Amino acid sequence: MEVKRVVVKVGTNVLTNKDNRILGPILKELVRQISVLYERDIMVVLVSSGSAIAGKEILGETNITDKSTRRQVYSSVGQPRLMRHYYSLFSDYGMRCAQVLATKRDFDLGVHRDNMINCYEGLLSEGIIPIANEDDAVSVTMSMFTDNDELASLVAELIDADRLIILSDTDGLYTGHPDDKNSKKISEVTHDQDVEQYVKASGKKEGEGRGGMASKLKIAKSTAKKEIPTYIANGKKQNVIVDIIDNKKIGTKFIH
Repeated sequence: MEVKRVVVKVGTNVLTNKDNRILGPILKELVRQISVLYERDIMVVLVSSGSAIAGKEILGETNITDKSTRRQVYSSVGQPRLMRHYYSLFSDYGMRCAQVLATKRDFDLGVHRDNMINCYEGLLSEGIIPIANEDDAVSVTMSMFTDNDELASLVAELIDADRLIILSDTDGLYTGHPDDKNSKKISEVTHDQDVEQYVKASGKKEGEGRGGMASKLKIAKSTAKKEIPTYIANGKKQNVIVDIIDNKKIGTKFIH
C-alpha cells in the first residue's frame, strides 16, 4: 500500500536529555526526516510533546502549588518557544509548519470535528506541516487527552493516515525490561494479541511525560484495529521514521 500520510508522535523523553533539557539535534533530525518524506510526496503531521519542559527551562521552579495550574503555566510559556525551534528548523529545510492546538472536545462528532478536519486538510493541501499538541492552557480535566499518544491516534483517524509512528526512548515493546539481556523485542503484534503482561514485567520508569508504555500499547492496538498500522520505535535513533516508511525491521509494528 502506498503511504501518503503519516502521523508521528514524539514524546518528552525523546526530546530531552537526562537533565530534562530539550535536545536541539533531536529536533533537527526529526525535521530532516520529515523533509525527506515531503520530497517523496508523503505528508507528516507531527504530534509533539515538550511544551511543559520548554516552559520549565525558562521559569525554573515556580511557587504554584496546584499541579494542573502549574502545567498550564509551563505549557503556555513553553509552547511558543518550542514552536520557534520548529519554525526555524523547518524554514532551514525550505518548509513551512503550523501550530494546531486541540482539546478532546474538538474530536467530538459534529461541528468541532468538521472544523478540525477542515483545518488539517487545508494545511496539508498547502504542503504545510501541522504540529499538534494538547491545548494545555484551556484544557479542563474532562476534556484532557490521557496523553499525546491518544491525541496522535485521534489525529491519525481524523486525517485517514496510512501510518502512526509513536516515538519513545525504547526500541519497541520487549518481553521484559528493555535493559535486561533476557528480554526480547517483539517485532509484530496483532490488535487482539495478549502482550499486556510484558509491560508489567518491564516496570520501566518514565520521564516527565504523562504516557508510559502501557498507554502506548493500548493506543497502538486500538489504532491498528482501525486499519492504521502503528509503530512504537526509538526516536533517538537516526533515520528511524524514514526507515519505518521503507519497511525496515524497526521498532514494534502493530497490525489489525
